[in-house]
Amino acid sequence: MTYEEAIEKIDSRLLFGVKPGLKNITALMGLLGNPQDALRFVHVAGTNGKGTTCTLAASVLRESGYKTGYYISPYVLDFRERFQINGEMIPKEELAEEVERIWPFIEEMDRRGQYITEFECITALAFDWFARKKCDVVVLEVGLGGITDATNIIQTPAAAAITSISLDHTAILGGTLEKITAEKAGIIKAGGRLALYPEQAPAVLEQIKEVCREKGAELFIPDMGKIQVEAASIFGTDFAADMQGASLRLHTPFLGGHQVKNAATALEVIKILRKEGFAISDEALKRGFQKAFIPARMEVISQQPLCLLDGGHNPGCAKALRAALEDFVPQRKIAIMGIMADKDSGRFLEAVGPAFDKLIAITPNWGRALPGEKLAEAARAFCRNVSVAQTCGEAIAAAMKDMTRDDALIVCGSFYLASEIREQLKGKLENLQT
Repeated sequence: MTYEEAIEKIDSRLLFGVKPGLKNITALMGLLGNPQDALRFVHVAGTNGKGTTCTLAASVLRESGYKTGYYISPYVLDFRERFQINGEMIPKEELAEEVERIWPFIEEMDRRGQYITEFECITALAFDWFARKKCDVVVLEVGLGGITDATNIIQTPAAAAITSISLDHTAILGGTLEKITAEKAGIIKAGGRLALYPEQAPAVLEQIKEVCREKGAELFIPDMGKIQVEAASIFGTDFAADMQGASLRLHTPFLGGHQVKNAATALEVIKILRKEGFAISDEALKRGFQKAFIPARMEVISQQPLCLLDGGHNPGCAKALRAALEDFVPQRKIAIMGIMADKDSGRFLEAVGPAFDKLIAITPNWGRALPGEKLAEAARAFCRNVSVAQTCGEAIAAAMKDMTRDDALIVCGSFYLASEIREQLKGKLENLQT
């Protein structure tokens, strides 16, 4: 089987299951010999901040000498980003081998009338690959929700974390914070340890505390009074944190006050892992934080002119982007924006739209994309200068038509847009700089 054939097979599966639950993925993993039971995990759920928390934890574990698996969604540039060991994506030939290995079991499930979805398929693939590669630990990002997410078939993890919770995927998870919290809190296992993002709605905090009490799980919440930001810029944040009695000076490449809270959540994960016997030195912690990287998460593509690429797609992400722009980007701001039709584009625009002097709407090249014309129509309530582009190349050209080296270009709204435009953007900006 070739890599291309493997991807075609994966893509042939339904994105979401007809019936939510763990029955089918549990049966499939049983056929595969339950490889996930041979692994230790850091399991992370939440609405916003999962990627940052996972990235920081994985980077620290890698710097500590552990063979570290990393399973994320969505990917930005390459499908294989979903499956990584020590920062390296699964080789194409190994992904093809894994699909060839697990596919007979998926077909057996089909014959039983237990249809395996795309996410269940790739989760099974990940567990099998990580186990066969004998990973010491796997940082595991929840795909959607928590309690019925395919990743939740694991036993009690070495550490769990829940990041910031807000309204997102309401059509699937429910339209209230209480319903969404119940989904996220489903990853809390009996006798486990949970790190919780430090600022949650009061009802969310009480709900998670109650679940921890019911399951006898230990709860770790960062004390933000013991974290002091020393410097911040568009290129990252320097801060001092109390780490089990010692004051550590840390740097992360991530910007914004919310990212300091994500880093604090990751520090609680490290504290839990140390309690679990992981040998993580302060120096490894420092290196891990400094080396962490996520494409398209307020990624600086160019310094002059400044270009930021951010794939955040919900109102919480939009608010974080707006705050970062107000704090660190005083210059004139031009936006290229594309959003998926199932996202709350109105609240996204309300949060960040007024920050832009000019906005170019585009339809990302993906089936669920909101047409650029509709996005532009909604954007005119928040930005006076709005136009529509048909392609990424056209959008970049329109942005740069009257742009100077002192202006800023912000590309935002969707990871699908980020994936589509990133390389074109880098090439155009390199040409402009030279």
